[in-house]
Parts: sequence; structure tokens; C-alpha cells
Amino acid sequence: MGFSDKQLSDDEQVIYHLHTHVKALIVPVLVLLVLAAGVGFGLSALPDGELVGTVGRWAIVIVGVVVLGVWVIWPFLTWLTTTYTITSERLITRQGIITRTGRDIPHTVINDVAYEMQLTDRILRCGTLVVSAASEQGQVRLHDVPRVHQVQLRLSELVREAHDLDERA
Repeated sequence: MGFSDKQLSDDEQVIYHLHTHVKALIVPVLVLLVLAAGVGFGLSALPDGELVGTVGRWAIVIVGVVVLGVWVIWPFLTWLTTTYTITSERLITRQGIITRTGRDIPHTVINDVAYEMQLTDRILRCGTLVVSAASEQGQVRLHDVPRVHQVQLRLSELVREAHDLDERA
């Protein structure tokens, strides 16, 4: 799912369009595997043709569907709908499944771009991008950004170029 060209100004170009790092899906995948094994074992362990077996099967299926929705489908949809887009003119964040929220920060109001990486982030090559802007919200933290160091460097270059253009004008 790319970024719509309708949301860009005439000369604006998309530099990066990113989802949060795929590490956000590790726990849902593990839950899915354990859930499939558990439901399969539970359904096969119950006796056939008895009331206890029928009620038990329905209970296992209902619990399985609830766990699937809460621990697998919802996190996947959250991952899918959380995007960070860096264009030649602004930083755009979008997130939310039911209620969408977004933020656009022009490069001209960004004061600082930094990143944070924990040990697991360093192994997986992702991290948190910390953008300080001259606005009411102050700092924006973009969690689990893939290739965070590369993104931070490029965003810093774009911010510097935007500030240089502002000074010349």
C-alpha cells in the first residue's frame, strides 16, 4: 500500500514510505502457531458424539476465535495501518484501524532528528526516530522504524536543505 500522489504538492516527492518494523509481528505469529496447535489438540482430545464433546468443541472454537482476533489480527492490522512517510517537504505519520490519526510536520519546523536503538533493535536494524519540532507537541517519537540510522541521516539532510532554503528566502 503506497502513499497516494493526491496527498502531495506539485513538486513534492516521496523519499521513504515505511511501516513499522516487522518485529511487531513476532509475538502475533508465535501466538498463531501456539493457538493452532492448542485448538487442534483440544478438538481432537474431546470425545465424539457426546454433549460434553460438542459443548467443549464450541468453547474451544469461540476462545480460539477471540484469541485470534485480539492477539493476531488486531496487531497485524495495527502494523499494516501504521505508516511513516518522508517526502521532500515534510514528515507524515498515519496510524489507526478504526479511528485514523495523522500528523504532517514540515521540514522547516524540525529542529533536531535523533535515533535510539536498544540491543534487539541493533540486531534487527530498526529503532526509534526522535524528531524535535518547533510546535506545541515538541517531540515526536516514531517507534520501530526500519533502517532507522539511514532514515535519520536522510531526514537530517532534508531538514538542513529546508533550513538553508528558508535562510536564502
